[in-house]
This record gives sequence, structure tokens and C-alpha cells, in this order.
Amino acid sequence: MAITQAIANSFKKELLEGEHNFGTGDDKFKIALYTSSATLNSATTSFTTGNEDANTGKYTSGGGLLVNQANSLTAGVARADFADRSFTGVTLTARGALIYNTSATATNAAVCALDFGADKTATAGVFTIQFPAATSTAAILRISG
Repeated sequence: MAITQAIANSFKKELLEGEHNFGTGDDKFKIALYTSSATLNSATTSFTTGNEDANTGKYTSGGGLLVNQANSLTAGVARADFADRSFTGVTLTARGALIYNTSATATNAAVCALDFGADKTATAGVFTIQFPAATSTAAILRISG
């Protein structure tokens, strides 16, 4: 079992079908945390509870809503960005995460798997996912030609 950082292959196809709206549309995106026993990669198609971190503090199954979603385009690179996401009062160990679309038409469709590079732990504290700067070379989601 392993988590491999990747954009979901199904997401790439669904973009062409107009299934995901990162603008000011109705689509809502969430992030769920997973243990090192999870298998997440480009073949992941949707949110699953298998090997998801257990409910603790303000973290519950399904994870948390991502807010302040924004997109931009510079020098031929389109980018999507979210505000950092924190879960308070938690005791957990996460190896990675899944960003997924919770809108009615997307039905929990996977966007991307995130590999934290190692287990990250919070003990009766705050667990924060800090997104990179929304630049053409660092944004969490980038599309270029």
C-alpha cells in the first residue's frame, strides 16, 4: 500500500466533460486524510473511507471543506488554489490526503492524491494542510500546454 502524489486520471477526463468548476460555481471541494495503509494514486477515482484517519476532534470522516478556492492563468499555466485547512483538537497520524469534489454531479470524484512524504502527527492539537503558493511552478493544481 502506498500513497503517490498525482492528479487523478479520471479528473483529467472529467475536466474535458465540464464536471469540475473551480470558479464561483456550485462545486465544493473537500480534503480527507489517510494513513500510510491507504492506496491513493492517479488511478484513484473517488473518495473512500478505506484507511481514512479516524474521527477525532474537528476531523470527521470525509475530511473538511476547502475554502477560498480560486483559479488564475499566467504565462499559459492555469492554476487552482485553496486556503490552508486546519483541523483542531485532533490526535491523528496522516501520510497523505485526497482532494475530491462533493458536488451533486461529481459524486465525490477524486481530484488529486497528496503524499506528505512521511507520517505527520498531531497529538491533542492542530493538524494543518498548508498549500503551496499559487504560482505557475508551485500551485497544488497546475495545467500547462
